[in-house]
Amino acid sequence: MTTTNHSTVAGGLASLQTHFEVQQFYYREAELLDDGRYADWLTLLADDLDYWMPTRTNRLRRQQALATAARGEAAFYDESKESLAWRIRRFDSGMAWAEDPPSRTRHLVTNVVARHVDPDDNAGFAADDLAVRSAFIVYRNRLEREENIFAGSRDDILRRSDEGFQVARRVILLDQNVLLSKNISTFF
Repeated sequence: MTTTNHSTVAGGLASLQTHFEVQQFYYREAELLDDGRYADWLTLLADDLDYWMPTRTNRLRRQQALATAARGEAAFYDESKESLAWRIRRFDSGMAWAEDPPSRTRHLVTNVVARHVDPDDNAGFAADDLAVRSAFIVYRNRLEREENIFAGSRDDILRRSDEGFQVARRVILLDQNVLLSKNISTFF
């Protein structure tokens, strides 16, 4: 079997070794979220994190550019690491009644494609950062009969740190535009 040595130039695919490390990072992240270890999950996020999940609308084919809300418009999440930490402290305080008792979740991550960042397309990021696209399904169960399934994609910028990868930017796009859940207190 021959292996391909992928380019490390901007926009080029990451090496097989790096791709494996990225997948393991995502599996570890899913494990922390599913185990409710949110404080540990926060350590996987960069201090300058941009965590954004815009809303979507149904549009005709010719209007698809307008189907996803722009920055400054409606979003399910528009967070920083600090605001996510605040949410987690609220969970731990017992004041988040929508999560007491807590939800049970299962994060499935697939279709991972890792490329070296093109700094021309991603201001503030370097060519040794990684632009990673992945697909996910998050199953959520709460109480006896509440079940939700969220499916979508994530576009991340991962940055290496002394501890491993950290998420510097995450854009989450849900495939549904109307959430059927009573609340959205799940991290993606």
